[in-house]
Amino acid sequence: MSEPAKISLLVVDDHPLMREGVSKVINDQPDMHVVAQAAKGGEALALYRQHRPAITLLDLRLPDIGGIEVLAAIRAEDPQANVIIFTTAEGDVDIQRCLRGGAHGYVLKSTLPHELTAIIRQAHQGRRCIPADVAAQLAHYTGESGLTAREIEVLCKVARGHRNKDIAGQLFISEETVKAHMKHILDKLGASGRSEAVAIAVRRGIMQL
Repeated sequence: MSEPAKISLLVVDDHPLMREGVSKVINDQPDMHVVAQAAKGGEALALYRQHRPAITLLDLRLPDIGGIEVLAAIRAEDPQANVIIFTTAEGDVDIQRCLRGGAHGYVLKSTLPHELTAIIRQAHQGRRCIPADVAAQLAHYTGESGLTAREIEVLCKVARGHRNKDIAGQLFISEETVKAHMKHILDKLGASGRSEAVAIAVRRGIMQL
């Protein structure tokens, strides 16, 4: 009687030590094996097409194409693709984007090896895997009003050091409108000032620097 097929995985991370370490953990499991590793988003897409792995373990922060874009591209080609996000990004907005994009799981890199392999097995069985720490992060912000696209645009310009007057000129709006946007941003994020607002937005994944 033949042995059951192993769970095939594609590991995508731009840090060689992380790729190798995770791959070793996976390959040490009797029911799993890594079929390929990728350091960039474009490479990940090519290797996915070549190997069609059962699970793709995907980092969010990649040097060419962002993980969310890679997730979208894989799912567009293969709606049944099983992708687990494996990242240091703990922001609730990042988590929501990935889950809406069809990720089967969202796992932090602080996860213990035996927990990671258990999540891989659960995802392979078709179950969506949201560890307790990730679920808690989502629950903390449930019901909060998010920033609008214009507010994010204003805050990105604040992060680059632009003054209200400069932002008004660049966006073709009045300085008073910029001030109103900033007030809404501070209120929504619970920030006491511009720098804190930027820090909170980056931490939550609302924007990237």
